[in-house]
Amino acid sequence: MWGGRKLSSSGSRFLGAHRSPFRGTQADCPRLTTSAAYSKNQLSWTLQIKPSVFSEYRSMCFKSYSMTFACLNRMKSYSLPWTRPYSTSRTTVDSSEVKTFLALAHRWWDEQGVYAPLHSMNDLRVPFIRDNLLKTVADHQPGKPLSGMKILDVGCGGGLLTEPLGRLGASVIGIDPVDENIKTAQHHKSFDPVLDKRIEYRACSLEKIVEETAETFDAVVASEVVEHVIDLEMFIQCCCQVLKPGGSLFITTINKTQLSYALGIVFSEQIAGIVPKGTHTWEKFVSPEKLESILESNGLSVQTVAGMLYNPFSGYWHWSKNTSLNYAAHAVKSSIQEHPAPAEFALKEETEEVRIETSTNSGVHEELKK
Repeated sequence: MWGGRKLSSSGSRFLGAHRSPFRGTQADCPRLTTSAAYSKNQLSWTLQIKPSVFSEYRSMCFKSYSMTFACLNRMKSYSLPWTRPYSTSRTTVDSSEVKTFLALAHRWWDEQGVYAPLHSMNDLRVPFIRDNLLKTVADHQPGKPLSGMKILDVGCGGGLLTEPLGRLGASVIGIDPVDENIKTAQHHKSFDPVLDKRIEYRACSLEKIVEETAETFDAVVASEVVEHVIDLEMFIQCCCQVLKPGGSLFITTINKTQLSYALGIVFSEQIAGIVPKGTHTWEKFVSPEKLESILESNGLSVQTVAGMLYNPFSGYWHWSKNTSLNYAAHAVKSSIQEHPAPAEFALKEETEEVRIETSTNSGVHEELKK
């Protein structure tokens, strides 16, 4: 629909089969007993090897060994990526980026100024968000198609995207770590009484509102933001946490390619002056493949990735199959979240199984002695 492509799903990881390290005779075959210790941040396993003598029953001595590693592998699966706790002492905000945007805070609504490309980008990103959200509802109000939906606009700046979403009927919260950006956004929306009721602005980072807004929003929008954050994985994790199950995450950003460096930084910043120098850091650019990997590891399924091209001479954007420069992505949070059993119960259950097997092997050993 958008001239884009659906990225291939991430490859599955396979655990290779383990060969037994014991290759001696029957008399050399050991019996394994296991002990396990679980701490808050580390799961450590100690294998204690005690020699025994088995004849035709030697294959039984490896049952505890196999079950021990089965338990370890099963324990790993209980820590789902979208349930990992985040540390409130960490931040996604880069202080150097804050200084850059602070100096430009008064220029957000100058349609011919440094933010002109973002004003023009609304011609693509607003319909992209609207049409994908409408796929999730049976009917909608004419003139207010997003009525009843709650949207979080992360890194909203002066409200360039927040306001159009509010005009479509959505209740929007715009957040930005730069106080002056929020002041500009507040001032601009005050001229429209309708928007004044539908839009709320907050000067804060995403991670600061995760707890109070967990599973609150039908959609999260991060347009031209992820290339400025200092911790991308934490940022995506927080976006997922504030989304309702089945909610949508919309991202527009810049690919990490040689072409994006040449045009996005050298030409746009240093030669043509389309954007101020120092606005972007190429090392922070992210490829669609890497972004998809991070999204899927956090329980988000990528639906669409579409290339976006900007013509600096006409000042307009258009969709493209080529994602080597800018691109837009739409991902959906799984509507059915797994609820894993607590790790301590799983450990207890597996340890009990190992204990039973060890007891059985001891009984066999006693029989052999007789």
